[in-house]
Amino acid sequence: MKSNGIAKIQQLDQFEDIIDVRSPSEYAEDHIPGAINCPVLSDEERIQIGTLYKQVSPFEAKKLGAAYIAKRIAQHIETLFIGKPKEWKPLIYCWRGGKRSGSMTYILRQIGWNAHILDGGYKSYRRDVVSQLNTLSPQFHYQVITGMTGSGKSKVLERLSELGAQVLDLESLAQHKGSVLGNLPESPQPSQKMFETLLLLELQKFDPNQKVFVEAESRKIGCLHVPDALLNSMRQSPCSKIEATIDARVAFLIDDYPYFIEQPDNLVHTIGFLKELHGKEKLDHWRDLVLQKEWKQLVRELLEQHYDALYKRSQNSNYVNYEQAPCYTTADLSAKGIDILAHQLMMEHHHA
Repeated sequence: MKSNGIAKIQQLDQFEDIIDVRSPSEYAEDHIPGAINCPVLSDEERIQIGTLYKQVSPFEAKKLGAAYIAKRIAQHIETLFIGKPKEWKPLIYCWRGGKRSGSMTYILRQIGWNAHILDGGYKSYRRDVVSQLNTLSPQFHYQVITGMTGSGKSKVLERLSELGAQVLDLESLAQHKGSVLGNLPESPQPSQKMFETLLLLELQKFDPNQKVFVEAESRKIGCLHVPDALLNSMRQSPCSKIEATIDARVAFLIDDYPYFIEQPDNLVHTIGFLKELHGKEKLDHWRDLVLQKEWKQLVRELLEQHYDALYKRSQNSNYVNYEQAPCYTTADLSAKGIDILAHQLMMEHHHA
């Protein structure tokens, strides 16, 4: 492998460091897990070189690009790599495995380090993620947890995971609670590509002989979409239905969305998204309930008049085994109630 200094995507685990030399915004959108970002061009420089390339000439762009890249590689060697031993073996990649990673790999190899360039760069990694998601997704036995909004499904999954079950928590990977009110404050959703990277990392941990518990999701979680291969597998899988009383659900949601109660303006803004479906009068009425801090009344009406109807339509049509799913009824979605549900689900499926 020493000879040509080119590594394939399947050899990632043979390197102690993976270095992503793309610009910070490219890295932020998605990167190989564990890779460190050592950009050889900043975002601004990359745009500048690209513009020069198109408007003046490739030759002029390459001269300026080389100057920037050489300076930046020098900085990285002086600050980050100076203490690395002779045996250090890094893998370096850029977008396509071209100029940026080639330049750094060449210099590190001249020093005497066994540096390798990733053949095809980030693009080959990305193709690999897509193909692995397609291959791996159908290999597991999913148990889909369904239940109306506010039934504590995510909390039940969390508890199942603590009890040692295999759990795929799509909403936590997507940084979103799945519904129109689902944006988590202070934590933007990852990019679609990053979401798929994280998803693949989860799937790679699972044992195909054990059940994987997952919450029933629609195609989209916030701005992100669940890859088709996974969604189709989930929709063909057996379901378990949590049926909680309306009082339990109202109490659970008030507890689960404290940031809406602390920032009523956000709630009023978000309820505004329902205008198409419910009209101005209904929206004004819900805004009044917010201003009067009538939380129980508001949540109850949102559930009964918006979420529950939506839910009934989507589950029946999307999940083929929804009708014959066993029901777990509860009037308690406190931590204790959640714990009981999780134990019941474990008992039902531990021998699967």
